[in-house]
Amino acid sequence: MSTYKIALLDGDGIGPEIMAEAVKILKLVEERNDVIFDLVHTPFGASAWFETGSSYPDESKKVTDEADAILKGPIGLSHEESKKIPVDEQPERGALLPMRRRYNTYANFRPVYLPKGLVHFSPLKPEVIGDGIDIMMIRELVGGLYFGNKETGINEDGRRYVNESLEYNEDQIKRIMKVAFKTAMKRKKVLHNIHKSNVLKSSVLWNEVMEEVHADFPEVEVVNILVDAAATYLCLNPDMFDTMVMENMFGDILSDQGGGILGSLGLMPSACVGDKKAYYEPSHGSAPDIAGKNIANPYSMIGSVAMMLDISFDMEEESKKVWNAMQSVFADGFSTPDLSKEGSGVTMISTSDFGSKVAEALSKI
Repeated sequence: MSTYKIALLDGDGIGPEIMAEAVKILKLVEERNDVIFDLVHTPFGASAWFETGSSYPDESKKVTDEADAILKGPIGLSHEESKKIPVDEQPERGALLPMRRRYNTYANFRPVYLPKGLVHFSPLKPEVIGDGIDIMMIRELVGGLYFGNKETGINEDGRRYVNESLEYNEDQIKRIMKVAFKTAMKRKKVLHNIHKSNVLKSSVLWNEVMEEVHADFPEVEVVNILVDAAATYLCLNPDMFDTMVMENMFGDILSDQGGGILGSLGLMPSACVGDKKAYYEPSHGSAPDIAGKNIANPYSMIGSVAMMLDISFDMEEESKKVWNAMQSVFADGFSTPDLSKEGSGVTMISTSDFGSKVAEALSKI
């Protein structure tokens, strides 16, 4: 029997509510398989700062260091609440980016997936959405503008200024390209390379390295596309994409747009993978305006569990069953108030009821 330690970072806002539903699924998976999950909750994010004075306290670092995988809830508070926390300790700067750097989780997988039975969630016209959406966005996660040098101050003219650097080296680009090509080989063998080489020198290097790595994957067709054009085509013809690879900031923006064409970021789980450690998280924020109301859909949190089962624990078949169980709940006509409106022809249920229905569906598979 295999035993895995999983660090549970509940996060802020709706984080604890949707994490509770993820735990339901993990316990059921444990019952159904020859596996033990050692689940350890530890503080992380704004709630951790208010509790301990640190967004990523040493106690939590020890837990995540020892974990076989990390399951993270959304972090962050409202703008006004965030101002109560020192700028460098605010959750993204004080917790999330340091954790990415600590474990070098350079490959971010964000599935933009909407099967035929769920296309009614998308704001796109039926003739655009077709039979659904199935895109894997791969984002480089520990380089670029977010991790470059940052400087603020007063210039010689007495004006406030900011200077932030976009930095990449060929090794960083090569390793994410290898991930992207390997992923494309498992899918339709088409890779859209997203860049801005008509303006950015960083994209020129990005494309040069991409061509070098492409030589090792001759079966994959590469389609080069400017990031602004890619944003347009995601709305006009999402079916043209299968596997996409992009640098950090492009990936941050386009993956949120991916949530938009699905109808909600609540339908987008993600995996952040390094060579030795991975963490899994919903792509959406902590939604403090609906926290505590038991109305947030846990799909992206449970989907992150499904990705963890596959990537970290080599439980591909069980992962597929979790996906199928979640989609069956929607297909049976159930949804939550954050995703659907009254009168939309679905039965509204709570966060906890949705998680229970997924567990019930999974138990029957």
